[in-house]
Amino acid sequence: MQGSANQRYVNSGTCGDIGERTIKKVSVRLLPFLILLYVIAYLDRVNFGFAALDMNSALGLSSEVFGFLSGIFFIGYLFFELPSNLILQKVGARIWIARILVSWGIVVMFTAFTTDAFQVAILRFVLGVAEAGFFPGVLLYITYWFRGKEQAKAVGLLMTALAISTIVGAPVSTWILDSVHWLGMAGWRWLFIIEGLPAVFLGIVTFFYLSDRPETARWLEPEERAWLSKEIETENSLREYQGGHTGLMSVVFDKRVWHLAFIYCMLVIALYGLGFWMPQIIRSMNTSLPNTTIGLVMIIPYACAGIGMILWSRHSDRTGERRWHTALPPLVGGIALAGSGIVSTPLAAFALLVIATMGIFLAFGPFWTLPSIFLAEVTAAAGIAVINSLGNAGGFIGPTLMGCLTQITGSTNAGLVVIGACLALGGICAAAVRIHRTEPTDR
Repeated sequence: MQGSANQRYVNSGTCGDIGERTIKKVSVRLLPFLILLYVIAYLDRVNFGFAALDMNSALGLSSEVFGFLSGIFFIGYLFFELPSNLILQKVGARIWIARILVSWGIVVMFTAFTTDAFQVAILRFVLGVAEAGFFPGVLLYITYWFRGKEQAKAVGLLMTALAISTIVGAPVSTWILDSVHWLGMAGWRWLFIIEGLPAVFLGIVTFFYLSDRPETARWLEPEERAWLSKEIETENSLREYQGGHTGLMSVVFDKRVWHLAFIYCMLVIALYGLGFWMPQIIRSMNTSLPNTTIGLVMIIPYACAGIGMILWSRHSDRTGERRWHTALPPLVGGIALAGSGIVSTPLAAFALLVIATMGIFLAFGPFWTLPSIFLAEVTAAAGIAVINSLGNAGGFIGPTLMGCLTQITGSTNAGLVVIGACLALGGICAAAVRIHRTEPTDR
């Protein structure tokens, strides 16, 4: 039976012309739009870090409190992620992703009217609840449209949104801080209003633009819909034949799922520990820098990371190798991140931050191909949500650690060393991943 499944898989990959045409059409139709959605999602998470340049003093927020408020988003996110992803699988991506976008955009705009730390904490938690399920839902959505051999490239392109959002958002956000003071409101308040509006608008667009599955995609020709549906179905059948999961509880108790969740947690500790604090880290290197200049400086590490992500993910797809493509970047990046907290020269510290940022981002594309290797579609929604929700606990740990250590030491250096060690640990654990391939390598 296993042999017949493999044979069906090989036979299904012989339609070269229709296959190339269909994958290209799907990529052009879906990936730019999904990237745009994720750009807005990430910006609406981390614009809190830009707002902090003025908001902390306006609301009297200490370093410790700011770290906690940055991370509390992920508490709501963690608790509601799995239910949200299961609902998405049931009602369809078009409806559920549209709902997520509209609700989080409204919450972000309400943040503009907070007057104390307690109100900010409530809205940050609610923002996590509103956005829960978005990222794992998009990852699951990609598995509906792309075969295993194209997923690292697709996810890698999606994850460039993390870099793009900062490349675009950093100068825009800091310009708003310095230049927008309409109706007597401070720039940091307008920051939340202006950057929350696109999520609401794009949520409405999503409802009309996305197709839930290849079978319902009117923008594909009938033979293209049939070919892609058969390809995805064959891959899922093959995973089931070769030991893929068939139940939710088998996913929850699978040690491989928890292994991947721990690795992702270490990556996320560094991603948000550095992301939320980067504007203040750069300011500490030169206290005379205005907000707008800080935003321009932040383009450098994220531009390098964005370019690197695309090249690294393509190399992973071309070679078919996942484990070391996941492990090496965070290992190198963790060493660089810790080093940035040790060196005394601002230029050297910044150069190490560039390497560290690349180390965090390059791992994401190859990493998110690992769950689909052993999770069939029937449990992919649960598996991806479990890994992402548990891993996103790092989104609370990273910024909170940075805040506590900054409060204690009066400097961000100790925090950089600690989260750098976490990132390196994630790389070591990724090197220890042992997942048997469920796809043929000669595709």
